[in-house]
Amino acid sequence: MAYIPHTGEDVAAMLAAIGAPTVDALFASVPASLRLTAPLDLPAGLSEADTARTVRDLLARNRLPRLSFAGAGAYEHYIPAAVRPILSRGEFLTSYTPYQPEASQGSLQAFFEFQTIIARLTGLEVANASLYEAGSALAEAALMAHRSAPRPRILVNAGLHPLYRRVLETHMAFLGVTVETLPEQDGVTDAAAARFGPDVCAVALQHPNIFGALEPVHALAAAAKAAGAQVIGVVNPVSLGLLSPPGAWGADIAVGDCQPIGVPVAFGGPYAGFIACRKDLVRKLPGRIVGATVDGKGRRGFVLTLQAREQHIRREKATSNICTNQALVALSFTIAASLLGGRGLRAVAEACAARAHTAARRLAGIPGVRLASAAPFFHEFVVTLPRDAVAVCRAAMDRDGIVPGVPLSRLMAGRDRDLLVCVTETKQAADLEALAIALERAVAAPAAATGGARH
Repeated sequence: MAYIPHTGEDVAAMLAAIGAPTVDALFASVPASLRLTAPLDLPAGLSEADTARTVRDLLARNRLPRLSFAGAGAYEHYIPAAVRPILSRGEFLTSYTPYQPEASQGSLQAFFEFQTIIARLTGLEVANASLYEAGSALAEAALMAHRSAPRPRILVNAGLHPLYRRVLETHMAFLGVTVETLPEQDGVTDAAAARFGPDVCAVALQHPNIFGALEPVHALAAAAKAAGAQVIGVVNPVSLGLLSPPGAWGADIAVGDCQPIGVPVAFGGPYAGFIACRKDLVRKLPGRIVGATVDGKGRRGFVLTLQAREQHIRREKATSNICTNQALVALSFTIAASLLGGRGLRAVAEACAARAHTAARRLAGIPGVRLASAAPFFHEFVVTLPRDAVAVCRAAMDRDGIVPGVPLSRLMAGRDRDLLVCVTETKQAADLEALAIALERAVAAPAAATGGARH
């Protein structure tokens, strides 16, 4: 049958109701240059079996690495086998905004558990039921800070993920707020040189930063708060199994991405963001908050407690125009985090840190390769190579099927020879040795063998 199953009679009836003589007349206001005037040049349709065969042939052309040490915001972690079966329950796969609590207790309880986990991880009092991803969560946090103190500047550490910064700048430009960079030294913020004036509404600190390094967040947060600025912590939830939570080092708001726990690396998304804050900021928090209560018979139940969105309250009082969240992805995070528990998360974080430091020592022993910074790090670090990092990565993939990291030139200018390497608990000792061998071969390979120039 046709994809659009309207009969001629159906079309005629709709046109008559609208008052248009033909379908073309209905779209006459659309410029001719924007309308399709000829049939699409598509191949003939295939049977189901032939379609499956064609797709398999296309998939076979993919070149997949046998090992990847890429990170930069999307991380490969082990996902417990129980996550997918639980996530695949029908009531979760078909979840929608639970406007009717009497029919949505399962979804509401899941969101409540998500909020509880985020609040405990971040050391803050309140969390909402998730946002899109870390970049937009940071922008929402900055909007919260600006609503509290409408000042014209926001300061960020140089190690803030460049893509997060671009989202932040886009949001703040329409408010006339500039985003400025704190001074940096050896891959982290120079706390002694940082200055926080009375015109700063917020200071955003990514910790660990994009280079994997640990920032002097306690000193920076104290100085920012002394100047009356709110502090936003941008954090990796796995790192919180080992590092102090942002609430403990002075953050007023914490944001990040759920992806590292229970969510596979999927070509950049979809992921889910999280945001948490102090209780006194709760009415500035965007999105939805699920709360626990009791019904008329004293039984525990869950409801949408705050919905500070434009379709629920007067537009001028809304705190966000977000019209959905990544509920299914956030649920995957919730299931995985519940299965891990506190001790499990700490074990994962410790394994990541230990193996990353082992890898860093091994790679720094390769002739011509050195660590770019002496700053302490969690599970990512930067190595400076003797030649272009993109060419080295291409050589390692071509010869050994290994992605040794992310060339920093893909994220920022002037870092052509710097490679960001990520090691998680999924990598064993043999994998780290394979990485070192592949990188050593790729560094030593002649430039002509890899095409020479960067792409």
